Amino acid sequence: MHAAVLGSPIAHSLSPVLHRAAYAELGLEHDYQAIEVSTDTFASFVDTIDSSWIGLSLTMPLKEVAFDVAENVSAVAVLARAINTLTFGSTIQGDNTDVLGIVNAVREMTSHAISRAVIFGSGATARSSIVAASQLGVTQIQAVARNHSALEECRVIADKLSISFSDVHISEVAFDAQTLTINTTPGGVADVIADAVIDPQGPMLDVVYHPWPSALASRWHAADCIAIPGYLMLLHQAAKQVELMTGQEAPVHAMRSALMNALATR
Repeated sequence: MHAAVLGSPIAHSLSPVLHRAAYAELGLEHDYQAIEVSTDTFASFVDTIDSSWIGLSLTMPLKEVAFDVAENVSAVAVLARAINTLTFGSTIQGDNTDVLGIVNAVREMTSHAISRAVIFGSGATARSSIVAASQLGVTQIQAVARNHSALEECRVIADKLSISFSDVHISEVAFDAQTLTINTTPGGVADVIADAVIDPQGPMLDVVYHPWPSALASRWHAADCIAIPGYLMLLHQAAKQVELMTGQEAPVHAMRSALMNALATR
């Protein structure tokens, strides 16, 4: 059986490491590849899928166009307006495991009570972060991003979840012990923000995991605060994908070991 991660660029993806480790531990003779696919070629690629395929993991820039091919979509994916998983059966099912990945990464690293969130970025991962923040108990979000039209899409999601949402400049952010900060921007983008952060408090999840620590993580470490690496989100979202694609419980321990070995060689 076949599965793959699609996106552009995709050569850097560690998803094959995670999924192949899971298949080996489960005794499955499946294969899992990383395939470069753009928004223009995505639909035609899905058209080539046959009964030998169990699923696809999707990364940028495909999390929105996936709605064009999914025949059924989970409530979480609809709410976040982002699909990162397609599974194939009698229909094409679209799901979002990023939300669970964020929730489980945070819960693994801290038991802090969380009531506020600060989110850097406004794309698909930012939207998933809003849904995850709600599940973690957040009732107020401050968002820092340059794309204000995209932030309005984030506001719509927050409103549906009864979360107070404000679009602010980094200089307006005030952190406290119950603040969860989530950086959803690509590597290097948040470095300027890191320099502007004053008195960070509470845990911070950075979706960037290489190199680690990121500039933001170093800023949090310097303040003796928890910095959660993005590879934990990657691990937990992939574990849920394995379950959706195979119908078996994901061997998280084996996946974690393979991931850490891969990161050590980068």
